Amino acid sequence: MRSEVRIVGAEEVVTVTEQLENDYDVVVAGGGAAGLNGALMLARSRRTVVVIDAGEPRNAPAAGVHGLLGRDGMPPAELLETGRAEVRRYGGQVVSGEITAATRDGDGFAVTLADGRTVRARRLLVTTGLTDELPDIPGLRERWGRDVVHCPYCHGWEVRDRAIAVLSRGPISVHQVQLFRQLSDDVVYFTHDQPDPTPEAAERLAARGVRVVPGKVTGIEITDDRISGIQLADGTVVAREVVAVGTHMVARSGFLEGLGLAAVEHPGGFGRYIPSDATGRTEVPGVWAAGNVTDLSAQVGPAAAAGATAGAHINADLVEEEFDTAVAARRDGFTAAEEAELAESVNGSRGHGL
Repeated sequence: MRSEVRIVGAEEVVTVTEQLENDYDVVVAGGGAAGLNGALMLARSRRTVVVIDAGEPRNAPAAGVHGLLGRDGMPPAELLETGRAEVRRYGGQVVSGEITAATRDGDGFAVTLADGRTVRARRLLVTTGLTDELPDIPGLRERWGRDVVHCPYCHGWEVRDRAIAVLSRGPISVHQVQLFRQLSDDVVYFTHDQPDPTPEAAERLAARGVRVVPGKVTGIEITDDRISGIQLADGTVVAREVVAVGTHMVARSGFLEGLGLAAVEHPGGFGRYIPSDATGRTEVPGVWAAGNVTDLSAQVGPAAAAGATAGAHINADLVEEEFDTAVAARRDGFTAAEEAELAESVNGSRGHGL
């Protein structure tokens, strides 16, 4: 997929043609907010960049993106389509495909797609996101992103003042209960297969009117295509309208194994992620990561910002490499006398305060 920008009259026209090049400055793995914003920064810096997108955004089931200034409530698919158009406007490419492997190729990388195509890049930006693993409870996965939610900041306003069930996944779920209690007076905490809250936590929940229901949850009751209750192992059904549950979040990063880069357990116990520094740089030289693949809790806004940051730092890294190469080539072309003359000129300039 190749983007060509032309000026027709007073308007800018972007023509998208089916052509995947062999070499790029940067391959961006993943076409969500992080990947597209990273590609946007790189394309605006006149880098050859291609986004390879498997088309499986984490927030696809959601009706709208929330908490993103200027775009609150926009459907996720519309936001991504707008982002693709912006990347293409600056000559960047967005290609549909699934990356199955990434390996070292000289001083760069070879990236292989599921359809057998291979492209080469000097740098790799990984923005493939994560997979949400839900408890194995019948009906839960089918309602995901509708009336089964996980984030009070992503979905809380939409479920305010409703009868909310919070399903325990461990001690962190107590914090989740507290956040959803801010949004509704009717919150019930189901321990499911987890231990009961500690005495201190139980006291705090009781003080805010949160009822704790012990016992294993065996199903979600649906009436007229809406959640109507939580079914327990003893046959009891507790009337509820919304289920909030934390997921086990696992970075989509299997294709990086050939580079020796694997997801590790998050210190907070939330799942598995690819560690990176504040710029997105990973432990593998030339590989950056941004968005949920490295920050499991990032919403769309922070993910996009992280992509922009990583894109800028990748460009700066390439700039340094290009200047180093140019200096080396310049020195190789000099005679000894010319090098001495250049050194004398530089030292003389320094001596005059220039």
